[in-house]
Order: sequence, then C-alpha cells, then structure tokens
Amino acid sequence: MMRLGVIGYGFRISLMIREMEAFVPGLHVAAVTDVDPVQVRHRMGPLAAAKWDPRFYAQADDMLEREQLDAVLIGTRCSLHAEMAVKVLARGIPLFLEKPVATQMADWTRLYEAARQSASPVVVSFPLRMSGIVQLVKEIVDSGKIGTVEHVQAVNNVPYGGVYFHDWYRDEQETGGLFLQKATHDFDYIHHIIGGTPVRIGAMTSKRVFRGDKPAGLRCSACEEADCAERVTADDSGFGIQDYCCFARDTGNEDSGSAMLMYDSGMHVSYSQNFFARRGAARRGARLLGYKGTLEFDFYTQTVRVDLHHTPQVETYQLEANGRHFGGDAALAGHFVERLAGQAAAGPDLEAGLRSALICLKARESAETSAFLEIEPVTLALNGEPAPS
Repeated sequence: MMRLGVIGYGFRISLMIREMEAFVPGLHVAAVTDVDPVQVRHRMGPLAAAKWDPRFYAQADDMLEREQLDAVLIGTRCSLHAEMAVKVLARGIPLFLEKPVATQMADWTRLYEAARQSASPVVVSFPLRMSGIVQLVKEIVDSGKIGTVEHVQAVNNVPYGGVYFHDWYRDEQETGGLFLQKATHDFDYIHHIIGGTPVRIGAMTSKRVFRGDKPAGLRCSACEEADCAERVTADDSGFGIQDYCCFARDTGNEDSGSAMLMYDSGMHVSYSQNFFARRGAARRGARLLGYKGTLEFDFYTQTVRVDLHHTPQVETYQLEANGRHFGGDAALAGHFVERLAGQAAAGPDLEAGLRSALICLKARESAETSAFLEIEPVTLALNGEPAPS
C-alpha cells in the first residue's frame, strides 16, 4: 500500500491520483490538508472517499508531523507551491509538485536553497516532456539526423485560453502571469530535447483582447450580452470553470507573450504564446533546425515531419495520443511510482522545475522592464544528494 498525503486537493491533483491508481491499485490517500474538506470528498467521489477515509488537517505542518507517509502531493494554488514544498523537503519525504514550482523570485530562492539541502526525491508535473511525441522527437534529435540543433521556433496558440480570464487563474497574484502558467511546460520540453544551458532572455507581453470596462466582478450569468463569444456557464461542481467576465476591469493576465531565449552555445529559441486562438487555429509545438535537416511537430495533430536539407527526402510520423496532456499524464504518474520504488530513469525533477520557473520569472521581468536579462545556472546534485554550497 502506498500512503499519500495531499496538500491542496485541487482538480489537477485529483486527476493525477487517478492516473497513479492505475499503477498502484493499493494507493491510499491517508491524509489531506485543504481548506474545504467537503469539496475534497466530492472530488474523490463517494467510493474513494469511503475507501480512503483520509484524516483532514487545516495546516500542512500538522499533517507532516503526525502522519507516516510514503509521499506527499502538492496541488495548492500556484502561489503556495514553493512554501509547501519547502516544508516537505525539510522532512525528506518524496514529493510530487505541481508546476510552476514558484511564482515569485523570493519564493524561488527559498525553494532552491531548500532543495540544495534536501534528499527528497521530487517529480515536478511536466507531462508534456513525458508524452510519446516528445520522446520520439528527442530520439530523432539524439540520432543526429538533423545535425546539432542550431535554432528553435516554438509556438503555443491556446484554444481554451478563456480559462485564464474566467476562472481563478485571472488573478495574477495567484498565477504569476502566463509565462509561468503555460510557457513553463514548453521551456521544459524544449530543454529536455536540446540540453545545454540557458543564459539570457528577452521577452514582451501584450493585453489587446481580454480587457474592457465591464464592472469588476461581473459574471456571465448576470450579463445581458447573451451572444458574447466568450460567454460560459458556471459549473458549481468545481470540475468546470467559473464565469467571471473576460472583459471586466478586474480581468488580469496578458493575452499574448513572446520570448527570445539564448543558450550558452549561442543557439537561441524563439517562443510565442497567445490565449485567444480558437478551434482549428490551435497549435503547440516547435520547429528544430539543424544544418542537416529541420524537424517540426505539433501536439494537437500528433504529427512529426523531418525535412532533410541535402537530399530530396521527407519523413513523416503520425502518432496517436490518448489521455490528458497527449498521453503525458499517464506516463508522468508511472514515472512517479517508479521514482518512489527507486527504479525511474531521469525525469522531470526539481532541478527541471526550478530551471523552467526561473526562465519564466526572468521572462516576466524582462517584459516589465524591456531589458534582456541574464539567467543564472540552476544545478542540484543528482541522486537526491545536496549540492555543495
């Protein structure tokens, strides 16, 4: 039996626990720290809630001190990820941590220092790098078929972007902005594919669509504009999104952003994301260009295309992806279970989470200051041993 403790039993963590159950039928949620036990039981469902019958705590410290746990999962609002992770790391307990690992630089620094002193095995929730399409792309790149990657052009046109303006995500104090919400995944899978060390970033954001003069706090259910393309129906079950107006004065978050990220080799990545593309305009993926060839892939179409530059040859791959995050959630859950058993190969660890969060924090600062910023190296010792200070 695997005894889990959960800090913040949100929708995302509830999905990952279901994925983990496929690998560990005896999984047991033994304890939960959450502000709303009623909602937690609802998310668990009546059968799981009765089977597990977890103890509930108001404070994470109390749960961590009183319970004997095999691992802790953190699924709080984003602004608390780092604070809660530091508590777990101090006790050496294995950890599954939702992204982003921090939303403010001060929290990032505290988490980094805690990680350097902890032996906790950590898996960060980066399912895209675990997906079949990214694994195939990495295999092709590692084969040398397109040569050394000399340039990356990445894009994320989000077709469900309204969630970042209707729901709690609209609060920038909670999210830290949309580089930390979305680009954190993309910077991670890109780094996973190409390796190297990011050293400098310049970025900009804009808010051209989801803004307006509607009253603060306005909800779609109370709005007279019945034909609004962004109108949603609130889902009080907690499994859907809220219906705050996207065009109200209190709507936070940029609705598009771009970044130029340079690596120590001199190679650079161009990345762009937006949140008002819809339907068939959805795109998420990248072109990776080497001297020998260009590889292009897209998560939504599950296609990979390799154009060789010096021969009249094109290779195409068509994949099928089942499950959330293009199959990445299931692979991530399996990786976490293997990590707990000491059997997992390298994966999305805390070093990866810290690196990606730092890139996004620097991107946000660059957009705010209109300046290119240096990115400090992020290095933790391997195999759970603290890095030298």
